[in-house]
Amino acid sequence: MTEQRSIVITGCSSGIGAYSARALKKEGWRVFATVRKPEDLAALEADGLEALILDYTRQDTIDALVAEVTRRTGGRIHALFNNGAYGQPGAVEDLKTDVLRLQFETNFFGWHELTRQIIPLMRAQGHGRIVQCSSILGLVPYRYRGAYNASKHAIEGLSVTLRMELDGSGIFVSLIEPGPIETRFTANALKSFHEHVDIDNSAHAHQYQRQLARLDGSGPINKHKLGPEAVHQVLVHALNAKRPKPHYLVTKPAKQGVLLKRLLPSDLFYRLLRKID
Repeated sequence: MTEQRSIVITGCSSGIGAYSARALKKEGWRVFATVRKPEDLAALEADGLEALILDYTRQDTIDALVAEVTRRTGGRIHALFNNGAYGQPGAVEDLKTDVLRLQFETNFFGWHELTRQIIPLMRAQGHGRIVQCSSILGLVPYRYRGAYNASKHAIEGLSVTLRMELDGSGIFVSLIEPGPIETRFTANALKSFHEHVDIDNSAHAHQYQRQLARLDGSGPINKHKLGPEAVHQVLVHALNAKRPKPHYLVTKPAKQGVLLKRLLPSDLFYRLLRKID
C-alpha cells in the first residue's frame, strides 16, 4: 500500500494557503493546515483538514506544532509549504525599527525556525520538499513596501543557500514568487498601514493617498491579478517533480519584472519602477 504523503501548510485562514490546503487534500495529501486564530480552525476542520494553531512570532506554537504533527505522522513529514505572512506598507523612513523587526519575526525568523525543526525529520526519511511562498518583491523592489521587500529578499537568500546545502540529501527547496494574487493580503496590509505609520504627518503623505486607494479597493482594478489557484498550480510541480525548480514565477507582472531587471541598466530599471503606483 502506498504511503499517504503529509504536508504542513501555514497561513490557511484564507487566500493561497486555504486554497492549496483544500486542493491538495482532494489530490490525496494528508494536510496539516495552520492558522493563527482559534476561530479559523472550524472552517478547515469542516472540510476534513487537520487544522492546528501556529503563530510564527511565538516559539511555543512552533514547538507544539512540530511535536503534534510528528506524533500524528510518526515523524513522516513529506513537505512543508511556508506561506503565512503579511505586508507592512510605508516609506522606509516612516517605519520604526520595532515595526521592521515584527515584519521579520513573521515573514523570516518564524519561517526559519519551523523549517529547521522539520529538516531533521526529512533527513531521517531521506526525502522532502520545502516550498517557500516568497514574492516578486523578493526579486524586484516596490516603493512603500520596504519592510516586506526586505523580508522577502532575506527569505530568497536563505532559501537558495539552503537548497545548495541540502543537495544530495533528497530534500529540495523551491521558491514561489507570485505577483498580484486575489487574497485578503491587501486588507491586512491596510490595517498594518494605519496601525504603524503616521500617514498624515509623513513627508510622503500625498503619495500615501494613492497607496490607500490601492489597498482599500477604491483605486484602479489590477487586470493582471490572478486567483490563488495559479500559485497552487506551480506548488504541485514543486511537490511532485523529480527535480523541482529553484524558482517559480507566477503572474505576468512578476515574469515581466524579472525579465526587465535582467535586460535593462540598473538605474533605468529603478527609474521605471518609481513610476509604478
